[in-house]
Amino acid sequence: MDIGQRLQAIRQARGLSQRELAKRVGVTNSTISLIEQNKVSPSVASLKKVLEGIPISLAEFFAADFDVGSEPTPFYPPERQPDVGNNDIHYFLVGKSRHGRQMCILREVMPPGSDTGADMLCHDGEEGGVVVQGEVEVTVGDQVRVLRAGDGYYFESRQPHRFRNVGAGEAVIISASTPPTF
Repeated sequence: MDIGQRLQAIRQARGLSQRELAKRVGVTNSTISLIEQNKVSPSVASLKKVLEGIPISLAEFFAADFDVGSEPTPFYPPERQPDVGNNDIHYFLVGKSRHGRQMCILREVMPPGSDTGADMLCHDGEEGGVVVQGEVEVTVGDQVRVLRAGDGYYFESRQPHRFRNVGAGEAVIISASTPPTF
């Protein structure tokens, strides 16, 4: 792992200059520069101290899904949308590496017959979305409706809810929720 490149990418993603990070940590900006150029290999304790100035934990720093080497960007092509699903449904997350993300935007791909499970979902916040392909049965509380391409939904997600693909083909939904659930 390239510690220097990772530190530089995270620092820049957080909008910090080398000078600002050095000031927060109580070291010279040349120390930060030397670490980022891999001319100095910091001890774990030293790295932890530098990361506290960002702030970010060691665990977050070493997280495998951080996009090292990529510039901070508002654009997320499909290859930068990891699948955070855990069953038949694919949830492609937009902006996973964005620091301070306050909402969850998903491209949901549901194979025919798939659903979010027998148990109703319930969590804090709000969610909404638009079906862009297929037919999806959406249950919110005691209301049930089959939505087709172009139909949308928006509700408080503390209400019990579930989604089921009732069509013969793949269903695709673009959804957003806040606070982020993934």
